[in-house]
Amino acid sequence: MNKGIVLHYLSMALLLSSALFVVPALVSLYYGEYYFLLIFLCVGAGMALAALPGALYRPKRRYMFAREGMVIASLMWIIFSAVGALPFYLSGSIPHYVDALFESISGFTTTGSSILTDVEALPRGILFWRSFTHWVGGMGVLVLAIAILPSTGNALYLMQAECPGPQVGKLVPKGKTSALYLYLIYGVLTLVTVILLFTGGMPLFDSVCHAMGIAGTGGFGIKNDGVSYYNSPYLEGVITVTMILFGVNFTLYYYLLIRRFREVRKNTELRVYFCIIAAATGLIMLNIQPIYYSVGKCFRYAVFQVASIMTSTGFATADYNNWPLFSQMILLLLMFIGACGGSTGGGFKVQRFVILWKSGFASLRKMVHPNSVNQVKSDDKILRSEVLQHVLSYLILYLGLVIASFLLISLDDMDFGTAVSAVSTCINNIGPGMNRVGPMENFSFLSDFSKMVLSADMLLGRLEIFPILVLLSPSVWRKSF
Repeated sequence: MNKGIVLHYLSMALLLSSALFVVPALVSLYYGEYYFLLIFLCVGAGMALAALPGALYRPKRRYMFAREGMVIASLMWIIFSAVGALPFYLSGSIPHYVDALFESISGFTTTGSSILTDVEALPRGILFWRSFTHWVGGMGVLVLAIAILPSTGNALYLMQAECPGPQVGKLVPKGKTSALYLYLIYGVLTLVTVILLFTGGMPLFDSVCHAMGIAGTGGFGIKNDGVSYYNSPYLEGVITVTMILFGVNFTLYYYLLIRRFREVRKNTELRVYFCIIAAATGLIMLNIQPIYYSVGKCFRYAVFQVASIMTSTGFATADYNNWPLFSQMILLLLMFIGACGGSTGGGFKVQRFVILWKSGFASLRKMVHPNSVNQVKSDDKILRSEVLQHVLSYLILYLGLVIASFLLISLDDMDFGTAVSAVSTCINNIGPGMNRVGPMENFSFLSDFSKMVLSADMLLGRLEIFPILVLLSPSVWRKSF
């Protein structure tokens, strides 16, 4: 492995990321929170000084491959999450570091699970920082670095290690330009969300914080009652639509910009994504009708919660712990399905389910007609055997991680539903689970051990397992290229 390029690019990315602390510092300055202003500036300056030697180092070989990209991505997310916890910890907002780390990892991985019981007691600067971690983590820390820093070898390997989904391609020939396009689309959609929320009567600060949570499909709220605090059908409608839009593969937005409408129209994953949302909404509406009576209310609560869980955003307008078991099971299934590949959403991804479904039917046809040629296609393109193998490998690792995590946190004294949903919601980067970790509850009651297990799940889920496994593989570190 080219350890020199790992050190250099990791340090460059950390040096760039240290400047992000200036943003919440300016918010603290605006609201007169000078103590918190000092904390943000000190943490950012300390991170910059620590990263400076590695950034100044010039490796002899400047090209990287997949293993370097995965190691850089893993280390970047672990270090930045650990540093991102310091403003919570040093300010006294979250006095226990394990809790602060859980909150930081939950923010950057856009999970939205929280240990806080009273978010409204936090100062504005800290509230902004919580939501800002969603926005930064949604598109990816390294994608931002690629977009801004000078090109270093094959930057696409970094994007492949950080961007969710079974396949990551270039929008344009250069990875750096692809990253710029991604962040441009991301930024414009975020700005549009802010404007829509603000014009609907939501205060500007609230609009910005919620827009960053929606964009990153994170779900950190700034009110104890969540989105239901505003009691506005218009705002809930805007949030529902924008959550769904941020769960779409961002490559399709680029195709719309360059008028390649056929690419969007024939996209199988997009059609399945919308069909699942429509079907889940309809089934839940029928199931909760005895609770709300009104068809309008049933639709309002059902579509919001389906969109929130499907896209892994995690906002809530109703306590679905009180819904019938059938509706809860649908939401649990949606946690695992997740959003589209190449979006800011979490979960297993619709694209992988489509590939597994088609692969299963191809195998069935092969059993019935042994001499037939059964190719698995996606959007009229034949999928390579390597793609199918990757999806199956990911499925095995994913299920193994879910089972292992469930066994570990079952050591805590909690009921079965809480344990299962806690693991499900963290590994799929959803946010709220069910029972004791439901939409109106939090994760504060868990032991430090369980919080660390779930924190690891959030990181593994966001980076989709492989980069972390490569980082922990001794053989990767023994080799030198």
